Parts: sequence; structure tokens; C-alpha cells
Amino acid sequence: MTINKEGLRVDECSGDPMSIFGLWYEEVLRVKSVREPSAMVLATCDSENRPSARVVLLKRYSDAGFEFYTNLESRKAREIALNPCVSLVFDWRHIYKQVRVEGIAEFMDASESDAYFASRSRESQIGAWCSRQSMILEDRDVLLSKIELMEREYEGREIPRPKFWGGIRVVPNVIEFWMDGKHRLHDRRQYSKNIDGTWTSVYLYP
Repeated sequence: MTINKEGLRVDECSGDPMSIFGLWYEEVLRVKSVREPSAMVLATCDSENRPSARVVLLKRYSDAGFEFYTNLESRKAREIALNPCVSLVFDWRHIYKQVRVEGIAEFMDASESDAYFASRSRESQIGAWCSRQSMILEDRDVLLSKIELMEREYEGREIPRPKFWGGIRVVPNVIEFWMDGKHRLHDRRQYSKNIDGTWTSVYLYP
């Protein structure tokens, strides 16, 4: 796929949106001024269809979907358990591009979560144990005290993954690529997944 000053041309788009995502992601990774190129907005809804959104970090992507890890007792995880329909947005303004994803979130296998947890820094592992994500924190000193206790408890020992922490994979149904254009005539190309797993794409008005 070639991206030029005239925009994202219809006849230049690959039939596989994940390959396009990979090209754009590699591009933003090369921009040193972008502190968190893996940052993505995750939008969920509660049981009354009230939306909420937050930034999470993409840890891996493949044809299977987009993966991130979190506390499974957090608000986002609770809402996903009730309603797995979610949306992602990658805001890559430094390269004048954006990717929007609609899909179904699924909880990843324990073995996958174990493997990723083992690769994290010891400090991050302890943090996962000590943070009751989305719960009310009376005072930050309470959290720091928990961390100190955890450090002493597991000094010189391997830290296991807490059962309330794991991975979530967003399996995409729709992926839209947006690229900035002159005079606000932006380029938008939307891919929708078919029942047989192939993708159909259309060009959208700005």
C-alpha cells in the first residue's frame, strides 16, 4: 500500500486491514516525540448503555485482534463482561492519522495472561496485586503501604499472577482508517468483516 499526498487511494488499499494497521503502527513507532504510540482509547457501556472511555495500552496485535491487560475487577472489565461490544481509537495526530475499531471483547486464556505477567517488571507485578482498580482510595499512603508489604512478602520469590488480572482481546468487526487531508477533505476507508472472515471495504465521505 502506498500513501501519498493525494490521500489514501482506493486502488492502493490492501484487502487486509490488519496489514495496513501494521504499516501505520510501525510508522508511528518511528516518531520519537510520541511517548506512548501504543495508547488507544477503549470505550465500553454499562448495563444501562451509559458509555465510558479510558486510555489503555496495546500490548499485541495480530489477525486475532488487539490485546491489552488490566485488572479484571475494574470498571472496564465489569462492563465488558456485561456487554462485550466495544470500540477503540488510535489517535496518531503526529503522523496525521487515526484508526477506529469496532469489535467484540473477549477474555484471554489464563496461560496467555500468565505468560505476559511473567514478562512484566517486578514493580509492575507488585502494582497489579496492590491496586484495586476503580475502587475508592482513602489515601495514597494506603497504596504505598500495601506495596511495601508486598515487597517484603515476596522478597527473593517469584510473584504469581493475581486471578483478578488478565488479558482482553478485541476481535474487530469494523476497522476505519482516517488520514488528514487539505481543506478538511480527509481520507476515510472503512473495512467490515464478512461472515467468512474476509473483509469488504468502502470509501467514506470526510
